[in-house]
Amino acid sequence: MDCSGNQLLHVDIQIDEQEPRRGILDLLRRLRPHWRAEDIQMKTFTEGITNQLIGCYVGSLQEPGCVLVRLYGRMTELFVDREQEVEMFQVFHAHGCGPEIYCSFQNGICYEFIRGAVLDDELLHQPSIYRLIAAEMGRIHSIQPKCGQSVEPLLWTKMSHFLTLVKSSVGGSAAEQQCTGRRGVPSFETLSAEMESLKRHLSQTDSPTVLCHNDLLTKNIIYNHKEGMVKFIDYEYADYNYQAFDIGNHFNEFAGVNDVNYSLYPSWELQRDWLTAYLESYKRSTGREVTVTEAEVTQLYVQVCKFSLASNFFWGLWAILQSRFSSIDFDFQRYAMARLNYYFEKKEEYFGLTMS
Repeated sequence: MDCSGNQLLHVDIQIDEQEPRRGILDLLRRLRPHWRAEDIQMKTFTEGITNQLIGCYVGSLQEPGCVLVRLYGRMTELFVDREQEVEMFQVFHAHGCGPEIYCSFQNGICYEFIRGAVLDDELLHQPSIYRLIAAEMGRIHSIQPKCGQSVEPLLWTKMSHFLTLVKSSVGGSAAEQQCTGRRGVPSFETLSAEMESLKRHLSQTDSPTVLCHNDLLTKNIIYNHKEGMVKFIDYEYADYNYQAFDIGNHFNEFAGVNDVNYSLYPSWELQRDWLTAYLESYKRSTGREVTVTEAEVTQLYVQVCKFSLASNFFWGLWAILQSRFSSIDFDFQRYAMARLNYYFEKKEEYFGLTMS
């Protein structure tokens, strides 16, 4: 990619979360000046648990030209680097892997609507679908950094940031700390020790640093049945990271969000097929010989198991923070415990895995 940065249009308005229509119409006057206000229809999407997403269109949602308006959730700037998110939008779009971003405004962004439907959880187990997802992830992981850009994995920096926020968000009173303990959330000291343990172990796992989505749950995958393709959306956490983290994180998402069920975690057979499709795509996209060996699949499988632990720990921390800051009606505390309990359940088994 070239070294020039694209300057994004910024519209200096704040949209009211409770009554967004007026503010959105102000935006659309600039982005779609030929649309008549009385013809504009709006549809609120409900898949997100931290942001509000509204599709704006004239005629049909599936026609070209539809604009998605995303209103950032309360306090999400604590977790998300918005400048980085915009840059990731531009990188993914430049490589044909994502929608065009149209503008930013004070509390959100506008971008292109990708035609298709949000993927159903059940479809993750369907070979024709999961191979598309694996191949698309292989393409994204092959995107090279901009010239002169040095890349470091996002994981430890972001996790340390979350941990710092967890520490500062715990109330000082003994009563409040007792209450947190009763809900089963591990203490800050326990979480801190676990992160160091993870870092020591995973730093010895030789997973390359690549461009990652880092949040590939089903609501972030658009499936176009007619064209037989998938696209990944929402780049709030996209950045350079460990290859095996992105894959392990996606495998964890088989368990779902609203009612986390790890019996849905992909079987060894599914993972083997998925990883083979991924490696074929990744090699093809990086200009290498496409043949995939059993040893390569096994090596990646072991790395992915280990980094799936980091994914559960990462989103466990995130959910603890959301439970304290978010105004959204979702049981983040329960979600945090589901992710952290599975982390502790699998830690010894996955730490013990070797390549042989």
